[in-house]
Amino acid sequence: MTPPSALATAAAVRAGDTTALAETEAAIARIEAANPDLNAVVVKDYDRARDAARALDARIAEGFDAPLLGVPMTIKESFNVAGLPTTFGVEQFRDFVAAEDAVAVRRLKAAGAIMLGKTNVPPRLADIQSNNPIYGRTRNAFDPARVAGGSSGGSAVALASGMVALEFGSDIGGSIRVPAAFNGVWGHKPTYGVLPTDGHFFPGTDFAKSVLSVIGPLARDADDLETALQIVADHPLAPAKRHGEQWRILLLIDAPKAKVQRAIRDAIDDLAERFRAQGATVDTASDLLPDLERQNAAYEQMLNIAMSVRGPQPPGHEPPTLAAWLHLHDEQARMQRQWRRLFETYDVVIAPTVGMTAFPHDDTPLPHRRLDIDGEDTPFLHQFAFPGLATLPMLPATSVPIGRDGDGLPIGVQVIADVYQDRTALAAARAAHALAWSQ
Repeated sequence: MTPPSALATAAAVRAGDTTALAETEAAIARIEAANPDLNAVVVKDYDRARDAARALDARIAEGFDAPLLGVPMTIKESFNVAGLPTTFGVEQFRDFVAAEDAVAVRRLKAAGAIMLGKTNVPPRLADIQSNNPIYGRTRNAFDPARVAGGSSGGSAVALASGMVALEFGSDIGGSIRVPAAFNGVWGHKPTYGVLPTDGHFFPGTDFAKSVLSVIGPLARDADDLETALQIVADHPLAPAKRHGEQWRILLLIDAPKAKVQRAIRDAIDDLAERFRAQGATVDTASDLLPDLERQNAAYEQMLNIAMSVRGPQPPGHEPPTLAAWLHLHDEQARMQRQWRRLFETYDVVIAPTVGMTAFPHDDTPLPHRRLDIDGEDTPFLHQFAFPGLATLPMLPATSVPIGRDGDGLPIGVQVIADVYQDRTALAAARAAHALAWSQ
């Protein structure tokens, strides 16, 4: 049975219809029932969760209230939780234990959440499937023969399988958006810098914030997603806005070099027609778009540098010179300005999260991995062009499920908005979800 949303759970606890401890025990039972087949929750902290729930129930009896009152949740393994391992799926960090909570974890706990444990990732958070030598493989919630997505793969599977109602992940190459799409749940990549990343460090470090990388929520419910986003954000987020009474949407089905599955194209075309029937303006091309091939080239370079910083360089890659690094930042700024001009005309851009639904497990190294998309062999790495649409210019993007393919696998799209317009992306994603699933 799918559990209620996070906000519905909090409301029931608030009303006295249940308790934080009862909800914690129910979530533990769901994890123990579903997790053996899926391997989403890889670090369990049940005893401390029960203690935290009992303590919270005592505070509730004295009048305490909070937005996530008594809501049990899990969190991506890469977030520090005091007393629990943070390994990033890397064997040499198997024994590293965090001394204190990440800022996001502290804020979620302060909002009433009960942390049950941590969910699986790929090594160094560097893949869109979740399999590592410490915890093993996480399997897709709809088809165990398919990937969970990554790097927040365990997060999305824990949600989609009904273990928990709320999760938190991180995203630099689609690591929130892709697993959300592969498992039919919601995920939000915030505007860069809006949410605090302190405590989401490579094990044992306290490095500066990584370029491009953000943290953000995943959920089965849009209200839960938006609430969690605002709880953890460093600053209040502006209300959703649009340029007129109806949505103004730019549809972007293609990205440089990336193939797109026919089922995804058809689902997006159908969504566009539904928006148009509601009076929305939906364009399929615009001269306002930046040069996407040029943007993707800059994104690939910056992503490779960010993912290999303080670690081994990918084969054939040398550390960048200072001049090359500054050039990349100049390119990023140019693209940001182009997108800002585009959003003077459009409310949002809707694009595939990636060009395929969840693919069969494949541990071929990323540089050599291939995909079969509608019978056409294509390089796997080309798919990162889709997450890069929002990542390089630091834009917010909400991944929202809009349908299923012929194998019953979820189809997700990303709704991209202007910088700091996270709630606009969420509002348009709500509209897209309502239209896509209406009869």
